Amino acid sequence: MSPSHARLFPRRGGRSRNPRPGPRLLSAPADLAGRLEHAEGLDRVTQLLAEAIRRGLPTGGRADALHGVWLGQPVHPALVALPLGFWTSATVLDFVPGAERASRVLLALGLAGTLPAAAAGLADYASLHREQQRVGLVHAASGASASALFAASLFARLAGRGAGASHAEPVAHLTALGWHDLCRIYELPDGRLARRRLGYLTLAMLRQGSDVLALADQCAHLGGPLHQGTLTDDGGGPCVTCPWHGSTFRLTDGAVVHGPATARQPAFDTRVVEGGMVQVRPAGPAHAR
Repeated sequence: MSPSHARLFPRRGGRSRNPRPGPRLLSAPADLAGRLEHAEGLDRVTQLLAEAIRRGLPTGGRADALHGVWLGQPVHPALVALPLGFWTSATVLDFVPGAERASRVLLALGLAGTLPAAAAGLADYASLHREQQRVGLVHAASGASASALFAASLFARLAGRGAGASHAEPVAHLTALGWHDLCRIYELPDGRLARRRLGYLTLAMLRQGSDVLALADQCAHLGGPLHQGTLTDDGGGPCVTCPWHGSTFRLTDGAVVHGPATARQPAFDTRVVEGGMVQVRPAGPAHAR
């Protein structure tokens, strides 16, 4: 054998003269899959699952559609890319201020995409060899766990408990529309924040002479007490900075001036009527200041 041929086609079993040091990072997943293929303890579960799938699997054209006959290749890998893409995008958007609604939509789309992906995967699973079914069982379990976690995240966000969700007091549910008596204006310190209760709600109040501004007291970020915050001015009006994490809101309309809060702080319209009574009502599109 010529020296050039020996370099191109080394003999099996021969040792490389220049072995590459370092961990076998790329081979670790393959080694794990190999161990799973020989895990005979999984057979009881894999056989029961495969039999159940075969009994419930549709026949004819519907089975062909799940296998990907119409595509010319298995359809499951292509379908799996959809929920993975949606969930990855939702995770990235969690770091973008004001993208909470988009994140929730992407999470929901990912969960919807798991249904056809799982159906196609189960159809393929029933026709695999026993060794492949052992690996497929772990693959299916990991996919189901990921789906459950993202579903829990979506439900928590919809309930207002997710990261980045608004934690401000639910003004619309805790107070009726219309004007409500709150307190006498002289009971509010001039130029300093004060806390007043309106039914189930607590308000952070600021009196400036004969004018009164009011926001929901519970910070929209993580529920900090705004009435204990500091007053500033961003050039557009007085602002309050939450003492917990530094979120800053404009007192005139609850707009976010600085994060980490991304949701607007619920604001209240105010007026002073006869006798110096301060009245408030939830601010909204129909109640412009």
